[in-house]
Amino acid sequence: MIPTSFPAKDEIARLTAGMLLEIGAIDFNASEPFTHASGKKAPTYVDCRKLISYPRIRSTLMDFMAVSIMREAGFEAFDNVAGGETAGIPFGALVAERLALPMTYVRKKPKGYGRNARIEGVMTEGQRVILVEDLTTDGGSKLSFVDAIRETGATCSATAVIFYYGIFEGVEQTLADHGVQLISLCTWWDVLAEAKARGAYDDATLTAVEAYLNDPAGWTPA
Repeated sequence: MIPTSFPAKDEIARLTAGMLLEIGAIDFNASEPFTHASGKKAPTYVDCRKLISYPRIRSTLMDFMAVSIMREAGFEAFDNVAGGETAGIPFGALVAERLALPMTYVRKKPKGYGRNARIEGVMTEGQRVILVEDLTTDGGSKLSFVDAIRETGATCSATAVIFYYGIFEGVEQTLADHGVQLISLCTWWDVLAEAKARGAYDDATLTAVEAYLNDPAGWTPA
C-alpha cells in the first residue's frame, strides 16, 4: 500500500528523533568524544544501520520517508529508487516497495571485474531516479552517487535520507547547485530537542552537545 496521509513535517521530525533515541542509534558523550571519519572530535554519534533490526520502527520511518518524498518532490516525480552502497541499500528497497517503483543500487566505485558496473539492477536512459541513503553530513558522497546515476542517461534531482546533520553551512546549497533537492526526516537539532524533552542525558552533556551543534568547527572537548 502506498502511504499518503501522515503527520506534519515537524511531527515526523520529532517522532523520528524519538525512535533513534529509543533504540540507541544516538550517542552523546562529551567526556570521551567520538572521532569522525574526518578525524575531528565530536560529542555526537548516530548509527542509522541499527534501524533495520527494529521492524516496527523501520516500517514507520520508511512510511515517513515515502510520504515525505511524495509531499516534497511529487507523487509522480520518479521512475526508479536507487540505494547508495551500503547503508542506503535496505532503505532504498523498502522505499521502492512503498512507492511501487523499481529498485537499483549505486556502488561507491566500480567493482573491478565483470561489467565493472557502479549501478546494479536495471536503470535506463531517461528514468527519473531518487537516491535514498541513511544520512548525510556534508553531502559529498551524494554527489558521487548522483553523478554515477546520471552517467547512465537517467536523471537524479533528489536525495532522501533519514538523518541530516543540519549543522554545516552550505550543504543544501551545494546539493542545489548540483541540481539535487535534499529530503530528510530529522536533524541533530530535532534529536537534541527530543533528548531534552525526555531527559535522556544529563544537563552537562546536553549543554556540551548544544555548544558543538552551534559551532562544530570550533568545538573542542572541555
